[in-house]
Amino acid sequence: MKKSIPDSIVVPGHPDYDLLTGLADEITKRAGGPKALGQGFSAMLRQCVDDVIMTPKTGRRSYDELEKTEKTYIGTRVEIELRALLRLPKGKLDTLILGKDVDIKNTMGSNWMIPTEAIDHPCILVAADEKRAMCFLGLIVAKLDYLTVGQNKDAKKSVSAVGFTNILWLLKEKPYPPNFWQTVPSDAIERIFSGSSGNQRMAALFREVQDVPIKREVIEAVAKQKDFMRRIRSDYGRGTRDILAREGIVLLSGDYDSALIDQLGLANCLGSEFIAHRIRAAGSAKLARKHGFSVDWSANEQQ
Repeated sequence: MKKSIPDSIVVPGHPDYDLLTGLADEITKRAGGPKALGQGFSAMLRQCVDDVIMTPKTGRRSYDELEKTEKTYIGTRVEIELRALLRLPKGKLDTLILGKDVDIKNTMGSNWMIPTEAIDHPCILVAADEKRAMCFLGLIVAKLDYLTVGQNKDAKKSVSAVGFTNILWLLKEKPYPPNFWQTVPSDAIERIFSGSSGNQRMAALFREVQDVPIKREVIEAVAKQKDFMRRIRSDYGRGTRDILAREGIVLLSGDYDSALIDQLGLANCLGSEFIAHRIRAAGSAKLARKHGFSVDWSANEQQ
């Protein structure tokens, strides 16, 4: 998305104000309030992109690696998931809100392509900026005055510079979860995937990425096995937890180890997430033992 977005002029007295604020209020209410909208929308958008990248099956780790048709499909996926998130019905266009036909447009770039059938109708504008890990959710009435004169071969027009000022933003430059693999150095990724077994790759993952909650989807991608969750369990000295414990690292589950995660002062870890932490002090080792973890932390004392 553009780095410099003008302020909205959709305020009381603007010709689209009543329509767009009514739609915005309904969307926010359906999402469960402003906070829930921000959380639900950003998580949904992240999932839509990652499900098309399909790291576990393809080995790809970024949006840039997708085929053109896959990038196009993300827009369709966003439309479907957004309707589901807000419990909206299908309409003559993409959805129906307060009796109004509304189109849903998504972009991973800097603008949206508005089809002829959406002209003069309200549109939900969705954007994801992968490089800056930000997302956007806005509303506009697709008037010709707000669109570019030029069009593509499908007669679709873009939102003009003037049009951008006529967007009512529900979420603007909202941080959303970055693609996990973009947060990991390339040399660390090579070490993680160089292991010949699921346990080796899993141990490398939590060795390289510590004090950061890691989702099940990432674990599945690294394990490359059907029973991927088995890789993170203790296994008579051979499992990932066993390997890491010998290196002074505890592997914790958001489901079962939330108390220890909190006592160690680690980041909040959701039930389906895992987090690794290297024990470097006697107090932390004592806490770990209290919760059933036995780790050899002596090598970490000088680190």
